[in-house]
Amino acid sequence: MINRQRAKAEFQVAMLLLTRLPAGRLATPIPEVSTAVWAFPVVGLLVGTIGATGLALALWFGLAPTTAAGIAVMVSILATGGLHEDGLADLADGFGGGQTRARKLEIMRDSRIGSYGTLALILSVGLRWQSIAVLAAINPWAAVYGIIAVAMTTRAGLPAMMVGLPPARAAGLGHAASGGGWTGAAIAVAIGCVGSFVLLGPLAGGAVALAVGFAVLALGMLALRQIGGQTGDVLGAGQQISEVAAWLVLQTLLVP
Repeated sequence: MINRQRAKAEFQVAMLLLTRLPAGRLATPIPEVSTAVWAFPVVGLLVGTIGATGLALALWFGLAPTTAAGIAVMVSILATGGLHEDGLADLADGFGGGQTRARKLEIMRDSRIGSYGTLALILSVGLRWQSIAVLAAINPWAAVYGIIAVAMTTRAGLPAMMVGLPPARAAGLGHAASGGGWTGAAIAVAIGCVGSFVLLGPLAGGAVALAVGFAVLALGMLALRQIGGQTGDVLGAGQQISEVAAWLVLQTLLVP
C-alpha cells in the first residue's frame, strides 16, 4: 500500500530540488533525494504545464508564434530558476576548458560563466525556442502538448544517470542523489514514457522517449570519460541536452 504522506514528502523534495516553486512545509523525517527520484517526471508535468499555459495564452492573445514560444521558454525557466541551464553552462565550461579531471571539476564549481557556457546556453535556448515556434505556427495544440511531454520525459531520464553513474565528487548533489536503486529510476522512466505516449501518441511519444534515452546515454558516457561520473551540473546538462534532442525529433516528425 502506498504511504501517501511519504509520497507527498518525496514529491515536495523533488519540487524543492528541481524548481523554485513553493512546495509547502516539509514534515520530518525528510526523505533522501535518492528516494524522491520517482517524482521527477511529475514535477516535469507541473513545469511543462506552466510553459504550455504561457504558450497557449500568448497565442490566444494574438501574439506571433515566435513570441509565444519565447514566452513559453521564459516562464519555464522562471519556474525552475534556470537550474538546468546553469548546469549546462558549468558543464560546457568545465569540459571545454579543463585539461585534467580535477581542473574540469574546479571550473564546473566556479560560479562565473565562460565562452563555452555562454555558447551552450545560446544554442540550447535558441533551438528550443525555434522548435516550439515552428511547431506552434503549424499545430498549436501539438506544441502545447509537446511542451508538457518533453518536460516530463527529460526529467524522467535524470534518475537513471544518478543510479547508473558514480558520483564524481565526494559531496554535492550528485553524491547525495546516488544512493538509490533502480526501482525509483524505473518508476520515473515509466511515468515519463506514459505521459509522452498519452500526450503525443505512440509514434511521436515513443520517438521523444528514445531521443531522451540516447541523449542521456551519450552524455553519461561523456561524463564518465571526462570526470569519472556525474555531478549536479551533469544532471542539469542532461535535462537540457535531452530536451533539445526531443524538440528536434518532434520538429522532424510533426512539421511537414
